Amino acid sequence: MKVSIVYHSESGNTQKMAACIVEGLQSVDGIDAKAFGIDAVDKEFVKQSRVVIVGTPVYGGSLTAKLKTWMETEARELKLGGKVGGAFATAAYVHGGGDVAIQSILSQMLVFGMLVYSGGAAMGKPVIHYGPVAIGGDTATYGDLFKLYGKRMAEKAKELFAE
Repeated sequence: MKVSIVYHSESGNTQKMAACIVEGLQSVDGIDAKAFGIDAVDKEFVKQSRVVIVGTPVYGGSLTAKLKTWMETEARELKLGGKVGGAFATAAYVHGGGDVAIQSILSQMLVFGMLVYSGGAAMGKPVIHYGPVAIGGDTATYGDLFKLYGKRMAEKAKELFAE
C-alpha cells in the first residue's frame, strides 16, 4: 500500500521529520512510503496512495504561506478524497503554533473529503492528538515520536484498506 508524505521545508527540519515518519511507516509490512518536498511531488504516487501526510514548519504561528498556496492549488489535482490524512509540524517554540499549523492542514483535508487520523488518546502514550510537533530544531529528540506516528498511521491504513 502506498503512503505519501508531502512537506515544505526551508531549514531541513521538516524534511528530517518526514524521513522519520517514512521510517515508521515502512516498519509495517506492505507499506511503500515516500516523502516529497512540495516542489517535487510525484503526483502519480500521491494519487495511488491510500494515506497522505502533510508537514510544515511554523512561520508566524501557523503553516507556511507556500504550503497553504500549494494545498489550495496543486493539491486539488491529487484526488485526495477518501484517503486517510494526517499532519505534522516543526516549530521554534513549544507554544509557537505547531498545533495551529496542524489544525489548519487537517481542516483543508476535511474540505478535500479526506479521513483525518492521528491515533489520539486511543493509542495510549505518547498521546498524539493532532499530529506530532518537533520543537527548536531538535530533530534527534523527536525522531522516535515521528516514527511512532508513522507506524500508527500505517497500521490504521492497513485496518481500513485491507487488500
